[in-house]
Amino acid sequence: MRDWTPGRDPRAVWHPPEGGRADDAAGHHVVVVGGGIAGLSAATGLAERGVRVTLLEREPQLGGRVAAWPVDTPDGPVTMSRGFHAFFRQYYNLRALLRRADPALSRLRAVADYPLQLKDGPEDSFAGLATRPPWNVVDFMRRSPTFSLRDLRDVDVAAATELVDVDFPATFARYDGVSAADFLDRLRFPDQARHLALEVFARSFFADPADFSAGELVAMFHTYFLGSAEGLLFDVPDDDFDTALWQPLARHLDRAGVDLRTGTSAQAVDTSGPGVVVATDDGDLAADAVVLAGDRGALQRLVAASDDMGTEPWRSRLGEQRVAPPFVVWRRWLDTTVSPSAPGFRATSGFGPLDNVSVLERLEHGAAAWTRQHGGSVVEVHAYAVSTGPSEEQALRDRLWAETTALHPELVGARTVHEEWLWRQDCPLVGTDPWQERPGVATPDPRVVLAGDGVRCDLPVALMERAATTGWLAADRLLAGWGVAGHGVWSVPVRARWRGVPALARAAALLP
Repeated sequence: MRDWTPGRDPRAVWHPPEGGRADDAAGHHVVVVGGGIAGLSAATGLAERGVRVTLLEREPQLGGRVAAWPVDTPDGPVTMSRGFHAFFRQYYNLRALLRRADPALSRLRAVADYPLQLKDGPEDSFAGLATRPPWNVVDFMRRSPTFSLRDLRDVDVAAATELVDVDFPATFARYDGVSAADFLDRLRFPDQARHLALEVFARSFFADPADFSAGELVAMFHTYFLGSAEGLLFDVPDDDFDTALWQPLARHLDRAGVDLRTGTSAQAVDTSGPGVVVATDDGDLAADAVVLAGDRGALQRLVAASDDMGTEPWRSRLGEQRVAPPFVVWRRWLDTTVSPSAPGFRATSGFGPLDNVSVLERLEHGAAAWTRQHGGSVVEVHAYAVSTGPSEEQALRDRLWAETTALHPELVGARTVHEEWLWRQDCPLVGTDPWQERPGVATPDPRVVLAGDGVRCDLPVALMERAATTGWLAADRLLAGWGVAGHGVWSVPVRARWRGVPALARAAALLP
């Protein structure tokens, strides 16, 4: 029994690795395909047990979908990324990775709040709430203009107990074929609460609520609110991702002997021999095993090009997995400053395609330096689950900026000094397909393991934390096969914190 916990929740759960006789796996070589969070976690876990690791990343920078890169402007270099990410305090395994290069997590800074704004409606705040269940629920219900007791009187109480009556991983499979929208229909959530639950949280998975898994929605409520005492506030890096996170981690991995090869792609994996051979655009790499940690589309293409990998049913299931709809990140360096009273980050609902707005000089040193020099603001807006095509980009730009200036009228007429517009479609869709049929870390070939935020995981983790968790689990899986003890992972509780509450609520719902 461990006497240490990774956060402030004493009920955080330690999931130990499979037992191993040896202390290290020296003599083994593993190729990790993908230098995002999942691949970096796997590479770290393996290298720390003596494995020789070669990591391949097709882009010039590490970080995958949380990378940052330099761009040139007429006023000098700035940085760009795929957009704002919240580093929640429940992200135990991601934080374990970051601690390798920054033991005190000094490069993460706390946000004071992140308001959730409903158009023509109320604004919810998470500042100052109690963190420990059930007092966080009581506190939020007492203060929230959205989730008031009066507005929730028509909710189906018996159905709502499902948000509390969880037991993972069974809870994921319980909702096979059910969307988040269907689930909230059954709960009879009031409109404003529905906007908060769906339009903000579900869309953070880049999905339309009608195509997003109800099991994942329930897991999200449990992870961030009903099942964890870490609270709903989060941290952000104090500078761009590359400067604050990945360059320091790259130096740590280099000292650990990891061969980091950026700008290098894997083309296929030959598993016909006793080991594996990874074909890259720089030649072949022979290894004992491979961790496939690329995004969903890249993984599907690599497996399709690797004729003898796995079994036909497994290949078919993996090939059927879908990607989420496109999303847009639009960053603008402006000659006008955002109002000092505005939050650094605000999520939105009902503002057309606009899902959130970030004021980056409040968050990143680099953006703050630009603002000090030029006197304007660096504003980033996101649009998730975009339904229009690239040919309609101008109309989308016009609508996004109209909604942004509705929130920030001080930006009407602002001149754009520089802008970067990203249109991407490479995030996994967490849909309503059967949970058990989604490919997990283990594959039919013990020499091949998967990692990433689109990989099935038994624990209530999601997004960046699922990427990190499956990365550690992939490393542990290979190590266990060589008789070596791995690292284990942490999670929020996997069962309801109050086991008697669901039964009491269901009984109450039957009363006349």
